[in-house]
Amino acid sequence: MEGQQSGGRADIGALRIDDRQRNSPRRGRRSRPVLFAILALIVIVAAVLAFRGRIPAVSVVAAKPAGEGGMATLLNASGYVTPRRRATVAAKITARVLDVLVDEGVTVAEGQVLARLDDSDVRRRLAAARAARDATAALIANLEVNLANAKRELDRQKALEEAGFAAVQVRDAAQTTFDSLRAQIDAAREEVKAADAQIGVAQQDVDNCTVRAPFAGVVVSKDAQIGEMVSPISAGGGFTRTGIATVVDMASLEIEVDVNESYIARVKPDQKVDAVLDAYPDWRIPSKVRTVIPTADRQKATVKVRISFDKLDPRILPDMGVKVAFLAEAAAPGAPSAAPRALIPAGAVRDSGGTTFVFAVKDSRIVRRAVSVGESRGQDMEIMAGVSPGDAVVVGGPDNLREGQRVKVK
Repeated sequence: MEGQQSGGRADIGALRIDDRQRNSPRRGRRSRPVLFAILALIVIVAAVLAFRGRIPAVSVVAAKPAGEGGMATLLNASGYVTPRRRATVAAKITARVLDVLVDEGVTVAEGQVLARLDDSDVRRRLAAARAARDATAALIANLEVNLANAKRELDRQKALEEAGFAAVQVRDAAQTTFDSLRAQIDAAREEVKAADAQIGVAQQDVDNCTVRAPFAGVVVSKDAQIGEMVSPISAGGGFTRTGIATVVDMASLEIEVDVNESYIARVKPDQKVDAVLDAYPDWRIPSKVRTVIPTADRQKATVKVRISFDKLDPRILPDMGVKVAFLAEAAAPGAPSAAPRALIPAGAVRDSGGTTFVFAVKDSRIVRRAVSVGESRGQDMEIMAGVSPGDAVVVGGPDNLREGQRVKVK
């Protein structure tokens, strides 16, 4: 018994941990990865719990009615707003700019002064032309006095020659003097006419130093400054301007688009068009085709089409980007047709495995609805089935939305 007890005590002592092993640094290093893994797991679990408790925010848009008759989109195109009347106003002469009387955004009337040029040289030429005309006119007065005297002398010589007191040669000399003076007067009068023409040219040069607006519009570009040289031709390299200001007739704004020649048969004059400016994607502007330019661009294989706005608006500006949808003719009311039920932004339509659907919001929860889509209308998409006008569809939010999920609307 004593031997067994002593043996048991020896076995228990053998199970003790040596103090050197307890304090060994190797054991501490082995336990650190385990602690790090536990801490990481705790952080992940906390993050998941926090995320599950967070309600995602979404942006919604109400579906719009597609309109009676279901006007389908035949063709989409993009282009720019362009004016039919746009002029870069330039000077007709080469001169230095003295004053520019307009700035960008200023509305001008037809004939309004835009700029004044240095006219000192042309005014001197005008004064010289007038002086030459006056000198010639004064010479005519002197010649007319001499002509009157020559006429009296001729009359006397004729009387003496008829009475037999003067020779025929003397009468002929008087006649020659009279005819010569009359011819000089006629030549002087023609010189006066030529001088008047020179005055007109010089006056036109003076008038050309005042640059006026060719039509009513808005100044969209100020191209010259005081002190710069302007010229109707590109003379003097980069130191000479060829334009002073650019004027646009805002009443002539229209849309210009390039249509692929393969689809140009779908476009006809007076066809209804929906236009959407890139600057105002939610604003649909009723328009119609004004003309189809009867020529094609062989490089781009396109045909140019010009579209008129039904009503102009101050928000429409030249060179704005625009997308247009050429519409089909409206179907007669009551006629059987696959008319779209609603219009929603194209970005609200989602696709998964070939199935198109949208996320709608009802009672602050996500509802997934399968939809049948039609043609696109600018930034919108026709919905044939699945959405009704007034339904709130999601256009922005997390990508991992799911059926029945609670959300809040921004």
